Amino acid sequence: MESKYKKLFSNTIIFSIGTFSSKVLVFLLVPFYTHFLTDAEYGTVDLITQTANLLIPLVSMGIASAVLRFGLDKAYHKKAIFTTGVSAILVGFTVFLFFIPLMLKIKIINEYTLLLYIYVFVGCFRLLCTDFVRALYARLYAFDGVLCTVMVILFNILFLMVFHLGIVGYVLATICSDLCSVVFLVSIASLHRFIDFSRVKAKVLIPMLRYALPLIPANIFWWITHVSDRYMVTYMIGESANGMYALAYKIPTMISIVSTIFIEAWQLSAVVEKNDPKLAKFFTDVFSSFQSFMFLCSSGCILLCKVLIYLLSMGKPSFYIAWKYVPILVMATCFSCFVTFMGSVYVVEKKSVTSFLTTFLGAVSNVLMNLWLVPLLGVNGAALATMFSYIIVYTVRVSSTKRLIPMRFQAGKTFLNVLLLGGQSAVMIFEIPFCYLISSLIFLAVTIINLRGLFHTVFHILRKRKRRA
Repeated sequence: MESKYKKLFSNTIIFSIGTFSSKVLVFLLVPFYTHFLTDAEYGTVDLITQTANLLIPLVSMGIASAVLRFGLDKAYHKKAIFTTGVSAILVGFTVFLFFIPLMLKIKIINEYTLLLYIYVFVGCFRLLCTDFVRALYARLYAFDGVLCTVMVILFNILFLMVFHLGIVGYVLATICSDLCSVVFLVSIASLHRFIDFSRVKAKVLIPMLRYALPLIPANIFWWITHVSDRYMVTYMIGESANGMYALAYKIPTMISIVSTIFIEAWQLSAVVEKNDPKLAKFFTDVFSSFQSFMFLCSSGCILLCKVLIYLLSMGKPSFYIAWKYVPILVMATCFSCFVTFMGSVYVVEKKSVTSFLTTFLGAVSNVLMNLWLVPLLGVNGAALATMFSYIIVYTVRVSSTKRLIPMRFQAGKTFLNVLLLGGQSAVMIFEIPFCYLISSLIFLAVTIINLRGLFHTVFHILRKRKRRA
């Protein structure tokens, strides 16, 4: 039998091919966007896409998450699962149409309402198709990630560089690439074979909705935690400030990309191994290594924040100041990744209500701290609010998940890493003398502290493979 560590490693490699290559290629488009869009336009497109990202799980009733979770469960027929997903999206989008008058009253995005609706409709079906394929055909899921990215690049070149469509072109590029992805997956995986409306019955629909519906407010609260600061920065400071804030977010996005690749593979392994008597040790070992790697990546990004922003902004003065917001956002994203990992426990145990409650706590704390810190500290106040809210949720989830799966957490090691990252952030933000030297020494200290955990897991995988050789 294949080692669960080896299987996790194998799935991570597969998802890396699709997710990492696709996300990195899109990330490399940032200088392209900053060249063809003003800082105010860049702030507007960020709000449009973030609003769409909120609406997609809301309109689809969170059904894609249920499709993935139940698609891994052999007790349910695949046709019933996929058809239930399609039905939920059609019903949800029909209801969403009645909210057009309300959407037209939102000042920032009202003139792009039609585009937003198309974006949401196509996005719902892409999320459904990709999550269903991820549960059944991991390699096809990975290939689709690369294909979709190629389409994003081509459509961006067409709409922004050739036709100069600005904000509309940016949104259209995403819509067209998502549509190509849906057509590709339906064709290659023959997803139409899994549509049979006679299979939509209460014994499938009720468990899926019971799992999915609590994820709707959970997704809303995650969105509030992650994005509410964008709206507050826009209203309190201006669209240009939000444009710089959005650019600064691109650096921690690199950390999030790495985390997403791993979490996608990890969730599959966690669900498959849910009956393993050594599940707690499996979770403990994997989280320890994951945490070590995230701290290393975070310290590296803080050290290079000025260089990375300069490259992304192509030296454009109006964007370059964004580097000052990177260190705190990196720390916030690091804890966001830990929170997501803890959420995998809720996925395994189907505790979506607990997931909802913890995200509610994060959203409320984020909004309250934004109202306090943005007027006081400006853009970095929003970054601090986001970081503190994720730390709060992480602390609560550590406590709650231990009751479900008795994992062991290295609180001392975590505290030391946070202390070092906080010091490194302060050194860079306030540009104290010899800041690069001090920041480099802190990076070295973080590396020394965390390498042992990484080597332990790698050795564990290699030892398992050697035993089976």
